Amino acid sequence: MPGRPVVKVASIIEYEGTKYHGFQYQVEVSTVQGELEKSIQKLTGEKVRVSGAGRTDAGVHAAGQVISFELTPSTDFKSVASGINHYLPDDIALKSVYEVGELFDPRRDAVSRVYKYKIWNSPIRTPLMRRITTQISGKLDFTAMCEGADIYLGTHDFRKFSGPLNIDGATTVRRIIRSEICQEGPVIDYTVEGNAFLPHQVRRMMGALVDVGRKIISMDDLDRMVGRNSDKIAHSLPPQGLSLEEVRYDGFPPSKGKYSC
Repeated sequence: MPGRPVVKVASIIEYEGTKYHGFQYQVEVSTVQGELEKSIQKLTGEKVRVSGAGRTDAGVHAAGQVISFELTPSTDFKSVASGINHYLPDDIALKSVYEVGELFDPRRDAVSRVYKYKIWNSPIRTPLMRRITTQISGKLDFTAMCEGADIYLGTHDFRKFSGPLNIDGATTVRRIIRSEICQEGPVIDYTVEGNAFLPHQVRRMMGALVDVGRKIISMDDLDRMVGRNSDKIAHSLPPQGLSLEEVRYDGFPPSKGKYSC
């Protein structure tokens, strides 16, 4: 909004990504960013550009995506969240809204991102959870998968776990801070936190752990894949089991300037 005073706000949002072609705006297809921008314009009459912390792929969900956008100071900030939610479809919602500094960038300022991949490990499908889990029918060695998850910890070259890169020559080195699996009944949750992630990286990391659990690859195979000393490439699991759970920052969310949803 050049030439006009603006206030930058940031919001933590949740969405079910099933029917969207990812977060990032695309022409002539439905995206989360596109729905957000349309809803803000309906409420305020202003055409704005929304920035996001993570460009989740088609079919991927989020419980803690962070976005930012600019509004004119005359906007009633106390009602902006509920107003935007009024115009949003039922599968997208603003959970909280904060006033932030003009230099805040939800992607570049992020310290780490937390993703969760959810598996339904049963030969019987789950109609209630089919949109947020990936079904794996066969028996999995859960203990071996836990051991494999530990191999990811630390700083490694994850080229064997990456989809196509947007920039030629971009580094594929990433730092994994947390990598753990838990199981409750047929549900297996894999939680991973890293400074940043490559395209499809988490889906491929979980795909490799499933292969370990199926005894398709060994622990040594996985270790060599992480070290790039292997000709194997991790296969990618479907998108619906993946969710962006949290984006972490230094100093965000702020202690003041929160507006109720």
